[in-house]
Amino acid sequence: MANIVEVASAEIGVREVSGTRSNPQILKYAEEAGFTNYKSDESAWCSLFANWVAYKAGLERTNSLAARSWLNVGIPIEHAEPGDVVVFWRESRDSWKGHVGFFHGFSDDGSRVYCLGGNQGNQVSITAKPVSKVLGYRRLRPDGPTKFSRKNLSKNHTGGDVVKLQDSLKQLGYNCGTSDGMFGSKTEQCLKDFQATNPSLKINGVFDKDTREFMVETLKVRMN
Repeated sequence: MANIVEVASAEIGVREVSGTRSNPQILKYAEEAGFTNYKSDESAWCSLFANWVAYKAGLERTNSLAARSWLNVGIPIEHAEPGDVVVFWRESRDSWKGHVGFFHGFSDDGSRVYCLGGNQGNQVSITAKPVSKVLGYRRLRPDGPTKFSRKNLSKNHTGGDVVKLQDSLKQLGYNCGTSDGMFGSKTEQCLKDFQATNPSLKINGVFDKDTREFMVETLKVRMN
């Protein structure tokens, strides 16, 4: 599964074409994400881009061009990390209008949110928006059953398998910090806390076969 930040970042600079023509890359987003009726980049495309990025990353999506539709998917969170969805209100909080992108960080004074998204200045870019306009943050879940490799993971392991484990722990409510692919003490403790919810598991902080199978089943229940 591709990393959501990498997928979105690779598109920075893609912009609308002025006049009656449309940028074929934006139309490609629509085609691949399943928006068959989208024919012009003059139409709002921030949610289109978010849907395409989520599709490429193998994550759940809204299949809607409405920015605020992203408040209905994923896990609501308070402390966003890069790659989490951020939804803003536009013009009025009580209207249907909004904007959606992917959280990229905060300004030094905490008053603005850096957002990586489409249709920002008519292009894919990173822009800053007021924190006061944030409606919510969402962490997207895998689109379909979660699949882990058969490799046992333990403290000091690194890589994509660890990222997937960290993402899954956070989806289940265990705060293991940023999904940095480094299996450290915090990830180990969260895994032990998860193992402790099943009396048949060894509480050893090792992501072994029995723990993997239990996590897959637990994630299925959470998705439903």
